[in-house]
Amino acid sequence: MRPRSAAHRRLRSAYPVLLLAVATVAAGCATSRELPEPPRWESPGAPLTADQAAPADRSATPTATGTPTVDPSPTRSGLRHVFPVRADDVDYHPTHSAYPGTDLFADCGEPFVAVTDGRILEVSRVDRYSKRGPQGPNNGGLSVSLLGDDGVRYYGSHLRVIASGVDEGARVRAGQQLGEVGRTGNANNVCHVHFGISPPCTGSDDWWIRRGVIWPAKYLDSWRRGGNREPAAEVIRWQREHGCPREP
Repeated sequence: MRPRSAAHRRLRSAYPVLLLAVATVAAGCATSRELPEPPRWESPGAPLTADQAAPADRSATPTATGTPTVDPSPTRSGLRHVFPVRADDVDYHPTHSAYPGTDLFADCGEPFVAVTDGRILEVSRVDRYSKRGPQGPNNGGLSVSLLGDDGVRYYGSHLRVIASGVDEGARVRAGQQLGEVGRTGNANNVCHVHFGISPPCTGSDDWWIRRGVIWPAKYLDSWRRGGNREPAAEVIRWQREHGCPREP
């Protein structure tokens, strides 16, 4: 049996603290200011149709025994997707406390990269988090969100630094470095990136959506293996059901 990695030890030791911290945040996020009616979400390219947003089981094909098998890495747009942290030693858990998201544990300074081609949607270069302040809006510290050409928003927070040129509206390519793993915001002094997947409900600060609305683990698993599983269909289904909620 190989020795446990440093990141694995970090994951085991840090998770109780993170779970407690996030639970506290969830309890303090009940109050939020009134937001304007969210705009209709469309991909920056051609909008995905209902057929393109079909449930994953449409990719199933019958076997000799008649049991359907599902492609573990379905792809529809053809866009390349990559794992968001470029490092050999990264750990993450398939679940997250209070809301869907994933914490990617790696050494501080490791590159955080663009998951796919797209443009920068939001950037926070200043850590405004305070334990005495409101819990929720500034929890991410230094953060970046990318609106992929697949119409999905990808969010990374707790960064140590944002890369030069990564500004709102800038075009980026899959694998391009956006920043570095850090421990800003409410990271509790643990080096990691909080990673969230959501629809781009832009026009106002929608931190409760930006932090993540669907579980990323199955997509991360695929990208880490070099697969290209796409979250667009699941994100569209989520927004059709929930819209753009005005508060947590």
